[in-house]
Amino acid sequence: MTTTDRNMMGKITFYEEKNFQGRSYECMSDCSDMSSHMSRCQSCRVESGCFMLYEKNNYMGQQFFMRRGEYNDMHRMQSMGMMFDNIRSCRMIPFHRGQFRMKIYEKENFGGQSNEMMDDCDNIQDRYRMSDCQSCHVMDGHWLMYEQPQYRGRMMYMRPGEYRSFRDMGMSGQRFMSMRRITDMC
Repeated sequence: MTTTDRNMMGKITFYEEKNFQGRSYECMSDCSDMSSHMSRCQSCRVESGCFMLYEKNNYMGQQFFMRRGEYNDMHRMQSMGMMFDNIRSCRMIPFHRGQFRMKIYEKENFGGQSNEMMDDCDNIQDRYRMSDCQSCHVMDGHWLMYEQPQYRGRMMYMRPGEYRSFRDMGMSGQRFMSMRRITDMC
């Protein structure tokens, strides 16, 4: 493995107690069920890469984006927008080189008004006159979608693929009003 390959991989270590204490679990890829490795997570250290953390097993429920850094108290993360206090699964976000393209749709099943995006959008209502985004097709790159303008509120990680209904993905009642590309290696 070359140095470049190592730099493109991610590594996150979870700890059962605050301040990186107690039992730990090191992860360098996706993990759909962390409960077999630890009972709770009170702190974590992202040594490289970017990760999406999920409040439920199998990448379900609320999500939170993590980049390189030390997070010594997960309860304090709530002030940074994390809306849950227990991590049950995580997904490594691969680094993407090249263009970013996503088509957003006002209604489910790719219906209603649509717009193609290639860069960040801090408010779809202001830029595209869209009141809602309920489905999308990510052609290139990895994106974060936020429920409020200005990249605030709950978020959802989108990788290349077709997403016909956010409601069917367990995001019922959630609207997405801003979108951001994941452009750095973290």
